[in-house]
Amino acid sequence: MWSSVRVAVIAHAGKSLGGGLPALRRALAAQDVTDPLWFEVAKSRKAPAQARRALAEGAKLVFAWGGDGTVQRCVDVLAGSEASLAVLPAGTANLFATHFGIPKDIEEAVAIGLHGARKTLDVGRFRGERFALMAGVGFDAMMIRGADGGLKNRIGRVAYIWTASQALRAKPFRAKIKVDRVDWYQGKASCILVGNVSELLGGIEAFEDAHPDDGLLEVGVVNADGVLQWGRTLAHAAFGTAGNSPFVRETKGRSVKVALNRRVLYELDGGDRTKVKTFKVRVEPRALTLCVPDDAAFSTSSIR
Repeated sequence: MWSSVRVAVIAHAGKSLGGGLPALRRALAAQDVTDPLWFEVAKSRKAPAQARRALAEGAKLVFAWGGDGTVQRCVDVLAGSEASLAVLPAGTANLFATHFGIPKDIEEAVAIGLHGARKTLDVGRFRGERFALMAGVGFDAMMIRGADGGLKNRIGRVAYIWTASQALRAKPFRAKIKVDRVDWYQGKASCILVGNVSELLGGIEAFEDAHPDDGLLEVGVVNADGVLQWGRTLAHAAFGTAGNSPFVRETKGRSVKVALNRRVLYELDGGDRTKVKTFKVRVEPRALTLCVPDDAAFSTSSIR
């Protein structure tokens, strides 16, 4: 079958999984994929150009080798196309792969890409760029920016815990938020999340009733100020539901428009970006086709 279908690999060359990229070539060859389109990039931000090349050359299945940043860059290009995305989780956090039940095993992940089920997911669009999991402004973006680079490379996921402790001390900003063109929130905020799934980094549940294929985005605002209020908020998230915290407000919608009183850092699917003062987010329903395990036992907050 796969000898007649173009398969592409977009690999972040700096990421490692199992026996590395030579092992991936062997795993593909064992499944009769002997001549895939092969693109290696040094940085995740280089992946979109290669994903566009893969589509232009007729790829119908694209394997993304790397972490959440590489996956998000491929999602940005593949959403709305006829190609399916298969994930090879070679990053540090791998939140995307974990959420959708994709194992950190080359042979198993390849088999899922070639023979697994296909699920269509919503994506969000933030300032023209698509994401599949979560967009965040404020606290989580600061945490990710602080962990990226040398610290994450040296100590792995623990880096996020360290940088989170620093970000807790940041001063809130003021926000005005419209959801589906209706005024929804006005006041101080230390974090704004627009999500497509339930969980954040570390398995913390941010949105109890999130479904990545319902045509809606989850919207949350945290207005906790200081370590004590953040501690109460994170305790709710870790041992119950974040929405029960007195410092959290949540809703759902198809579009979100935000105005802030100062420029604040934002992130998409765990990749930090620049600072923004205003932004819009909208959902693109069922725009991405993802390869998932046939027997995946998805929770109600995952694919149905």
